[in-house]
Amino acid sequence: MNMPNKRLKWLMLFAAVALIAGGSQTLAANPPDADQKGPVFLKEPTNRIDFSNSTGAEIECKASGNPMPEIIWIRSDGTAVGDVPGLRQISSDGKLVFPPFRAEDYRQEVHAQVYACLARNQFGSIISRDVHVRAVVNQFYEAEIMTEYVIRGNAAVLKCSIPSFVADFVRVESWIDDEGNVLSFSDNYDGKYLVLPSGELHIREVGPEDGYKSYQCRTKHRLTGETRLSATKGRLVITEPIGSVSPKISNSDDLKHVKVKRLLSLSLLCPAQAYPQPISRWYKFIEGTTRKQAVVLNDRVKQVSGTLIIKDAVVDDSGKYLCVVNNSVGGESVETVLTVTAPLSAKIDPPTQTVDFGRPAVFTCQYTGNPIKTVSWMKDGKAIGHSEPVLRIESVKKEDKGMYQCFIRNDQESAEASAELKLGGRFDPPVIRQAFQEETMEPGPSVFLKCVAGGNPTPEISWELDGKKIANNDRYQVGQYVTVNGDVVSYLNITSVHANDGGLYKCIAKSKVGVAEHSAKLNVYGLPYIRQMEKKAIVAGETLIVTCPVAGYPIDSIVWERDNRALPINRKQKVFPNGTLIIENVERNSDQATYTCVAKNQEGYSARGSLEVQVMVLPSIHPFSFDAEANEGDSVQLTCHVAKGDLPLRIRWTHNGLPLFTHLGVMASKIGERISLLTVESVKAANSGNYSCVASNNAGNVSSSAELLVNVPPRWILEPTDKAFAQGSDAKVECKADGFPKPQVTWKKAVGDTPGEYKDLKKSDNIRVEEGTLHVDNIQKTNEGYYLCEAINGIGSGLSAVIMISVQAPPEFTEKLRNQTARRGEPAVLQCEAKGEKPIGILWNMNNMRLDPKNDNRYTIREEILSTGVMSSLSIKRTERSDSALFTCVATNAFGSDDASINMIVQEVPEMPYALKVLDKSGRSVQLSWAQPYDGNSPLDRYIIEFKRSRASWSEIDRVIVPGHTTEAQVQKLSPATTYNIRIVAENAIGTSQSSEAVTIITAEEAPSGKPQNIKVEPVNQTTMRVTWKPPPRTEWNGEILGYYVGYKLSNTNSSYVFETINFITEEGKEHNLELQNLRVYTQYSVVIQAFNKIGAGPLSEEEKQFTAEGTPSQPPSDTACTTLTSQTIRVGWVSPPLESANGVIKTYKVVYAPSDEWYDETKRHYKKTASSDTVLHGLKKYTNYTMQVLATTAGGDGVRSVPIHCQTEPDVPEAPTDVKALVMGNAAILVSWRPPAQPNGIITQYTVYSKAEGAETETKTQKVPHYQMSFEATELEKNKPYEFWVTASTTIGEGQQSKSIVAMPSDQVPAKIASFDDTFTATFKEDAKMPCLAVGAPQPEITWKIKGVEFSANDRMRLLPDGSLLIKSVNRQDAGDYSCHAENSIAKDSITHKLIVLAPPQSPHVTLSATTTDALTVKLKPHEGDTAPLHGYTLHYKPEFGEWETSEVSVDSQKHNIEGLLCGSRYQVYATGFNNIGAGEASDILNTRTKGQKPKLPEKPRFIEVSSNSVSLHFKAWKDGGCPMSHFVVESKKRDQIEWNQISNNVKPDNNYVVLDLEPATWYNLRITAHNSAGFTVAEYDFATLTVTGGTIAPLDDGSSHGNVHTRIRLPAWMPEWLDLNFMVPLIATVVVVAVGICVVCVALSRRRADDMRGGQKDVYYDVVYNQTMGPGATLDKRRPDLRDELGYIAPPNRKLPPVPGSNYNTCDRIKRGRGGMRSNHSTWDPRRNPNLYEELKAPPVPMHGNHYGHAHGNVECHYRHPGMEDEICPYATFHLLGFREEMDPTKAMNFQTFPHQNGHTGPVPGHAGTMLPPGHPGHVHSRSGSQSMPRANRYQRKNSQGGQSSIYTPAPEYDDPANCAEEDQYRRYTRVNSQGGSLYSGPGPEYDDPANCAPEEDQYGSQYGGPYGQPYDHYGSRGSMGRRSIGSARNPGNGSPEPPPPPPRNHDMSNSSFNDSKESNEISEAECDRDHGPRGNYGAVKRSPQPKDQRTTEEMRKLIERNETGPKQLQLQQANGAGFTAYDTMAV
Repeated sequence: MNMPNKRLKWLMLFAAVALIAGGSQTLAANPPDADQKGPVFLKEPTNRIDFSNSTGAEIECKASGNPMPEIIWIRSDGTAVGDVPGLRQISSDGKLVFPPFRAEDYRQEVHAQVYACLARNQFGSIISRDVHVRAVVNQFYEAEIMTEYVIRGNAAVLKCSIPSFVADFVRVESWIDDEGNVLSFSDNYDGKYLVLPSGELHIREVGPEDGYKSYQCRTKHRLTGETRLSATKGRLVITEPIGSVSPKISNSDDLKHVKVKRLLSLSLLCPAQAYPQPISRWYKFIEGTTRKQAVVLNDRVKQVSGTLIIKDAVVDDSGKYLCVVNNSVGGESVETVLTVTAPLSAKIDPPTQTVDFGRPAVFTCQYTGNPIKTVSWMKDGKAIGHSEPVLRIESVKKEDKGMYQCFIRNDQESAEASAELKLGGRFDPPVIRQAFQEETMEPGPSVFLKCVAGGNPTPEISWELDGKKIANNDRYQVGQYVTVNGDVVSYLNITSVHANDGGLYKCIAKSKVGVAEHSAKLNVYGLPYIRQMEKKAIVAGETLIVTCPVAGYPIDSIVWERDNRALPINRKQKVFPNGTLIIENVERNSDQATYTCVAKNQEGYSARGSLEVQVMVLPSIHPFSFDAEANEGDSVQLTCHVAKGDLPLRIRWTHNGLPLFTHLGVMASKIGERISLLTVESVKAANSGNYSCVASNNAGNVSSSAELLVNVPPRWILEPTDKAFAQGSDAKVECKADGFPKPQVTWKKAVGDTPGEYKDLKKSDNIRVEEGTLHVDNIQKTNEGYYLCEAINGIGSGLSAVIMISVQAPPEFTEKLRNQTARRGEPAVLQCEAKGEKPIGILWNMNNMRLDPKNDNRYTIREEILSTGVMSSLSIKRTERSDSALFTCVATNAFGSDDASINMIVQEVPEMPYALKVLDKSGRSVQLSWAQPYDGNSPLDRYIIEFKRSRASWSEIDRVIVPGHTTEAQVQKLSPATTYNIRIVAENAIGTSQSSEAVTIITAEEAPSGKPQNIKVEPVNQTTMRVTWKPPPRTEWNGEILGYYVGYKLSNTNSSYVFETINFITEEGKEHNLELQNLRVYTQYSVVIQAFNKIGAGPLSEEEKQFTAEGTPSQPPSDTACTTLTSQTIRVGWVSPPLESANGVIKTYKVVYAPSDEWYDETKRHYKKTASSDTVLHGLKKYTNYTMQVLATTAGGDGVRSVPIHCQTEPDVPEAPTDVKALVMGNAAILVSWRPPAQPNGIITQYTVYSKAEGAETETKTQKVPHYQMSFEATELEKNKPYEFWVTASTTIGEGQQSKSIVAMPSDQVPAKIASFDDTFTATFKEDAKMPCLAVGAPQPEITWKIKGVEFSANDRMRLLPDGSLLIKSVNRQDAGDYSCHAENSIAKDSITHKLIVLAPPQSPHVTLSATTTDALTVKLKPHEGDTAPLHGYTLHYKPEFGEWETSEVSVDSQKHNIEGLLCGSRYQVYATGFNNIGAGEASDILNTRTKGQKPKLPEKPRFIEVSSNSVSLHFKAWKDGGCPMSHFVVESKKRDQIEWNQISNNVKPDNNYVVLDLEPATWYNLRITAHNSAGFTVAEYDFATLTVTGGTIAPLDDGSSHGNVHTRIRLPAWMPEWLDLNFMVPLIATVVVVAVGICVVCVALSRRRADDMRGGQKDVYYDVVYNQTMGPGATLDKRRPDLRDELGYIAPPNRKLPPVPGSNYNTCDRIKRGRGGMRSNHSTWDPRRNPNLYEELKAPPVPMHGNHYGHAHGNVECHYRHPGMEDEICPYATFHLLGFREEMDPTKAMNFQTFPHQNGHTGPVPGHAGTMLPPGHPGHVHSRSGSQSMPRANRYQRKNSQGGQSSIYTPAPEYDDPANCAEEDQYRRYTRVNSQGGSLYSGPGPEYDDPANCAPEEDQYGSQYGGPYGQPYDHYGSRGSMGRRSIGSARNPGNGSPEPPPPPPRNHDMSNSSFNDSKESNEISEAECDRDHGPRGNYGAVKRSPQPKDQRTTEEMRKLIERNETGPKQLQLQQANGAGFTAYDTMAV
């Protein structure tokens, strides 16, 4: 028990701590967050969505809020909307989507529904306005027009009736009469026809002619856009009036109510018919009254006949209109209610408010629009039953927070606005956190009850026992305190508890935010006890709930009794075991009584307690109301009768919520206890309002109200009176009246000067009426007059008052300033008229000085009194120039003064202009300027410039008129290079001045103004046109012509002309000409020409258009087809080539045809021309397959040929057999033999042999012989009797011609004869051939054969068959020739000779390089001399060094072929194969060449580098591209003392400057730049020092290094000469040593070669050629060279992986050949025909086995083989030192190699081990030395000396892209390196790839050359420490200017170590690594691993991958993708 309690304690403690922490956290984390807010609509859907079922609709709803609100679509009843498949769906972004649907899928609950969008988040919900969705199914409808009956002279209105189901969507677009005239909406109201805004056609003043017309309306559906004409045509029936007719208005519902949107136009109809023609007037009722006013017509409101048209309707136009129609007979009227709707909008002010608890909150809904039917409010999407614009919450509680919305609605639309109410501060209602539990105890001890509550604000806790509050006394003590976290702890202590203390205890926590309570029972053992119950008063109708306060424990039962009867005694009463009594709907009669509670225990003890229940009845008032509206002065009364309720009753009255005031004449009198009478003797306006009767008694109070409306006629509050205002002031006249209803106050102004007739005030800027007050801003005299103020409310006649508004004006001059002119010497009068209140005095000033006529008798002043003021006149007798002055008249009266000025201008002729100057001149114009003279006070009207040629007189002048306001002008239309005199005259209205002085000018030259003449354009050829022309006329040269611009362009295009310049020919009359070249074939060009001189070019000539000569069609005829007609005719048809490809006019078509087997021979082809698109070929060979091509021919020549098609002629009867023999076989037998027909004309089915005895009339015998039998033995013949024989051949068509007849006679003498014929046999290469020799004779003849004259002896390939035939197996080229067969017996001998022709694939053609450019190669192709079969063409194969093979077909006639589109400066391999009808032949030797272009060239450092203090700018434009465009630069830098390079960028574009930033000032840096183009890359290293902070330079480093050189010079003592510098001496000594060693090696090689020559055999087995290129996959070494084997050491057997040799840094890699078919190695044999300039033979030096300084044999001394040719074999398990490869002859670097057992287990010398590779798993004994098995191509015709390694026939596929043998290649590389140090063994043009391969993986090779993303940056560029460390490129290429890069040392290379192989990693390399490495290597054979583990797998990983067969293919693909190698590069230190 202890443990759980302890655990519980800990848990409680933990919970308390967590609660405190959590509470504080909550308080901290949840302040009122300003960012958090309820939802607000961003995009609210519109009120109406109408859409067609064919289009569908999307309704978007977007809301904002924090957190983001959720969007839910609901119906009008609040239920959520879900998806209806295919009809309605809700998209993920909250859109309600209605997809297009079929008409039959229409569902009303989906497509005709009211939707709303609800947005909600945790702060509340808002609902959008109602969205009325209506889907319209496309239904057929027809509009109809009814016939209208009209009385002549009246107006007619034709209505277009649209069916109701589409009326909302269809409107009238226009009307069309029967003549096709379209009548549409117009603002022209004066015409006969008018289409009203509502769509009706209004026709005014109809006459009899209108009865013959018909009309249709055109309607448009606004959803579908469909327009249609009405189905019927409307007509007018014109009736002639019979007598007078009073107006009649056709009754129509549409006349009653008209509803239109604001700003739209509308028409109100009043279609009356009458005679005489009636007059219509429109009135509008004043709102709320029965009074009406005439409608004022203006620009916006028009009346046409009886129809009222209102444009751009406003809401104020709404109201009731009355149309009154009258004529002399009578009248009629019709009312129309117009409602102008304005879109509803609402806004709640404020949109957000934060209110503290208990404070009031007010939201005001501000709305606009018309009409407005209802206002309603919602909170969080639920209606709150408030319909006033203002929502007031008196005391905000917690539940009041949220989103409030105000909704404005009418019948058509709705609008909403939302606002958010937030609570200020924190509000947490009280919560009971901890409370006492029910407890049972014995009496005696004290009881301690605890209650803990929390909340904000802090609640107070009170205690109750059985519903009665507990107060402190001597036994009950209540105490409480507040804890630190704000909780209230309250205790109730009961001292020595009694049994009577038991009961239901309750603690109640209460604050202004809320209440929380907890109750539990305290049971104290004891007898039953019932506490005293107080009297219970309850109002009738309520429910009584009472619990019996029982104490004591245990209690067995509690019952209630009434009148000693246990309850319940009726259905209203319910009694519960716990002592609770409930009585529902309490009534006085049945339920008012005393109730007794009886409590018993099991022992039978009981206690009783009584409760008196009193039922009170509330008063009830009969409803009452005032009878009707009361008028002022009426008497009204109201009776309040209280029908029910307990007495005493108190009855009182209130008026508008306030007690009654007797001074208003209201009396209340009580009649009896229950009636009160309210009386108003004389009703006044103040009596209106709400009257409430309030009846109260002890049960409560009730009230009932009635409203009294008092109609009060208007009466003045403020009656206007006459007013006088000062002019210019803001006048304000008040006019206020009250009354009920509130009167409308209007102002009007009297028409004229007297009151009587008034008109409405026009609304203007300065006059306005606001709430009855008239405002006139800036009042003027024009505003003076009588004004009427009128107040009307419909009660009585209304009020009106007329006032006079007068304006008191000071003097005023209407004209403040004016000019007045007078001619000098003439009289003048100045007048001033001043208006204003008289008297007015006027004075005159002149130039602000008082003018007194007494002082100058030229001036006279007169005054004249006018009705409006005074006129003053000043007269001047004679004007002088001095009278040009400002005269001012000053007027003064009692109200002020004013002045006016007259600017007097005395005018005269101007003075002459002066200072005439030439500003500018050209060939045809001159720019002049002059000074403006005195203008004589009259504006200068103009200047006249007069000019003439210098030799003419001033009477022959030209004039230029110039406006008077300018002093510059241009004289035009001059002639260039001409002398002119110019002068100028000024002129004003008065006259003309004298002429100025003349100036003389010479005009300048000008561009020619004439066009070249006689232009002719003629075509020269297909791409050239000749243009000829003559100069322009001489007068239009405007200077000396220098030449012409000839422009040309394609005709009919907008492109600009391309111009060429032609110099002028000085010879008179000589034509100019120009040839335009490189034009398009048969294309029309436009040519223009313009002449030019030193000034410029003249005008363009007119376009001359001409076509170039016709070219050849560039596309062949299409759809070529042939049809065989007969055995000698074929029809060929085709379709012309496209017009754009014809390049001319197609004149004829050529059909090229020949038998298919002769097609290759151009000389055998036939041609037929035709102009049509088909032709028939005649005279063809029978039963022959023909090949045909069609081409189109233009004047330019033959076009492209079509693709060949083939057809075979029909078979025919064959020709006769060409020859027949009849040979005697015996005395009764003759052998007849024959040769088949030369033209079988089909398939021979049989031969027929005819025989006939000669001379006798015997019948001819026939014998059928099968087609394959060429002889027939005729038997049973008579001896010595001549027989005649002949033979025919037959095809399916029939029997052919008979052969010649031959006669033979059977005999006993049978001489030897041969039945076979001399024949020519054609055999296909490698197939079997059989030559027949069928002989007869007796005795049997002996058959012998001679081949090319030599006796035949049988061998493996040739043998004699029993029938005498000779069989040759697998024919080769040498088998061709003559074969003679000889048959001889004792009687005679015979012979025949056959000729054998061997058809073989072509032999390798000769390929030579003809020319190279940067992107193309030209090669010459020559067939092999020994080819017998005709060559059909060549296939040219070429590939870039690191690319894929591409092919190009070359025709056999092409002597040269261009290979274009190649990479610049790149190496290429090229070879060719020929092909004939046998197949493709052997490949030529590979041509290795390169395109022109070099690697980038280094710039000068000052031009490239610009240094500042913290950056360096690199000017990449300083680099030269070497002929190949730059691709990018790599930039690296480091501080001079650092080792690691930092890559700045690996992709800097050329032509840009680049800035390296963030350098330290005054610091030495190294910079490395790698420039890339397609020819390779160049690396340049620079060192530089940044400037100091102040911009200074620092001193150079004292390390002996020269400027710009990163290679350290060795410091020498001062006494040593400069040339002893080790940097100079070491290379020199090394060079001497290398040359000496090289000479030795060459000598040994020559002697060894002589020894090799002694062996006999073909030379090329022993001599290998090394091309001047990278030893790539195309040039592996022939491993048959024994001397090479000696030098290279052990070559591992296939599929072997060598374990590391201790102490060795080398890896030996072997290449696993995953070849296709047999194993192939790649090596090239020496070809004496090759161009010696392109390649040189490498003669490998012989190396003696003993004493070889390259290797010392260790261990197994028995291993010295003595077999000839086998001296290179190495014993198994023998260990060798190999020197001289990377150690540079350092014996300390000797490497131990150990050999391993042969695969086949032989321990002795095993033939076939030399370099032959087999697939993995191949048995070892298959190795053979009989042949190399190394074939460069998969073609068995490649080499004469390669008998092994067969592969598929005729498939030339060079293997240069196969991976080379890694190990062998690497050794070969080392071998060539060693030799090259002794002198150049091979050299050639251009830089070489002198990076021998190494066995490192491909990624490492690439990664080691590039930094950053490519791996480690350039770690192979080291310093040249010695000559021995330099690349052999310098030795091989002594003439090449760019040195080769040094071999790259590994990273962190120690310069003191001469070895380049410092890698300490394992030298194990798996086969997979070798396989991956099959390109030119980048690291000189050194095994170098990437230091980054991600770039390199470990050896063990690679081994496992190989065992799982996972590396090979992927790595190979990677290798091929990477191009398998690198481009040549130069490393140069700058």
